[in-house]
Amino acid sequence: MSALWHLNVVASYARNSKSRERQEFVLLCISRFLDEVYENVDKMAQFGFENDIHSILKLDMPITNAPMARWQRKASSSNTSALSGLSPGKSANVSLSSSKTPSKTPGKNKKQTPSKMGGDRFIPIRNSKQMDVATFLLTKENEPADTNTSVTSETQKAWSVSLNGYNVEDAKILHLGGKPLNAPEGYQNNLKVLYTHTATPASIKKSRYISSTPDRILDAPDLRNDFYLNLLDWSSRNFLAVALHNSVYLWDATQGDILLLMKMEREEDYICSLSWTKEGSYLAVGTSDCKVQLWDVENQKRLRSMASHTARVGSLSWNDHVVSSGSRSGHIHHHDVRVADHHIGTLTAHAQEVCGLKWSPDGRYLASGGNDNLVCIWPRAQGGSAGNDSQLIRCWSEHQGAVKALAWCPWQPNILASGGGTSDRHIRIWNVNSGSCISSLDTQSQISSLVFAPNYKELVSAHGYAHNNVVVWKYPSLSKVAELNGHDDRVLSLTLSPDCSTVATVAADETIRLWKSFEMDPIKKKAKERMVKSTSSVIHQSIR
Repeated sequence: MSALWHLNVVASYARNSKSRERQEFVLLCISRFLDEVYENVDKMAQFGFENDIHSILKLDMPITNAPMARWQRKASSSNTSALSGLSPGKSANVSLSSSKTPSKTPGKNKKQTPSKMGGDRFIPIRNSKQMDVATFLLTKENEPADTNTSVTSETQKAWSVSLNGYNVEDAKILHLGGKPLNAPEGYQNNLKVLYTHTATPASIKKSRYISSTPDRILDAPDLRNDFYLNLLDWSSRNFLAVALHNSVYLWDATQGDILLLMKMEREEDYICSLSWTKEGSYLAVGTSDCKVQLWDVENQKRLRSMASHTARVGSLSWNDHVVSSGSRSGHIHHHDVRVADHHIGTLTAHAQEVCGLKWSPDGRYLASGGNDNLVCIWPRAQGGSAGNDSQLIRCWSEHQGAVKALAWCPWQPNILASGGGTSDRHIRIWNVNSGSCISSLDTQSQISSLVFAPNYKELVSAHGYAHNNVVVWKYPSLSKVAELNGHDDRVLSLTLSPDCSTVATVAADETIRLWKSFEMDPIKKKAKERMVKSTSSVIHQSIR
């Protein structure tokens, strides 16, 4: 007020003054004074605002407009319940809305905590008896051993089991009991599992990848497009043999080298069948001039030529030192390569060409398939000699087409798979012991070859008209696992690599395609390799 009073006095003095210059000077001073006053007022207002901010940000001062703290709400709630308990007959006039514990956490309106026990935590239970036992065990460790006790250890053990339900000597200091409860229905745990030692169940493991393209493609010029011939075989030493017209070529799958093993003298003759011995050292070759030739691959030398058939030899199969050959005449001959008089037996159940011939892995049975739609099972006679017609075990005629595709199950020696030609198109699984057909599947395509893949217990089939592809089936359900497409013409034959990871197919489009569809897990592969033992050749020094 004093400052404003002085301003009014100075202003009245200026108005009453007769000198104009004095009046202007006084008014100038007043205006400057007012400007300074206004500036100081602004500074003071800003200073007051900053002081208010600093006072709010101080943690040691109470926040007047903030929500009540949790401990304050609990204290207020407990006080209110205590007052209501002291005077139950009187109604409280004071509003308790501000002291009640809120039903939900402020700012979180998502999900309520489950009311039932359980969920994402397991709280173990330790009862008072267990605490007493733990205390006893701890104090017992510090006490000296009593050597004068008259009570035997058996008696102490009996008392302990009777009183506690277990032997105290075997008890643990920290013993937790109780079982975790199941989470309430509808409960969802949002916590992420960072580590678990539980093995992944086999049912949810990722299935293996089967490539739809071949791993390698080889040219096979001049390959004969004949359904009844068997022109491809893979040895245990990783050599792939293929017959191209009148020549036999070997492809070293390890090194990638190609070798011409033999070529027939006459141009009109051709190769009809190939079969490796179990050891992979010798190759049997069936020809169109009714002979079976035996070749030493390592020395590239023909050991002998065995003539006994009257027609081309379209199928071959080894059983130790005996090689069986099937002819277009319908006869099956057994040749003992150890003796000069090699022809030791003849089987004549087929009326037409024998196009499929396979010995079982254990060497007990010979399966033959023919163009007469028959599947025959022959035994191995006692003493290692071949069987005869009177010993025919089974003869099935369910197929409606030529049976060239035959495959024995490696892990079930009494199981045989057979496939029919264009008129049949069925895969049939046979039990040799019972003589029954276990299962049958219509593939809607001509079946030219079958082989079991033991790495995944699957069955692989090669098809001609009309699909011209390769199909992998799960055994024994025969559910389709994969289709391998790529050949432009019918697939004539297929064979499995020695490690059972790759299947080779040869087709009328004059190509050989290698499909690496059965590669094993590296750990299982190493374990299998350790179990395999090298075996010496049975006929290495006995072939004449």
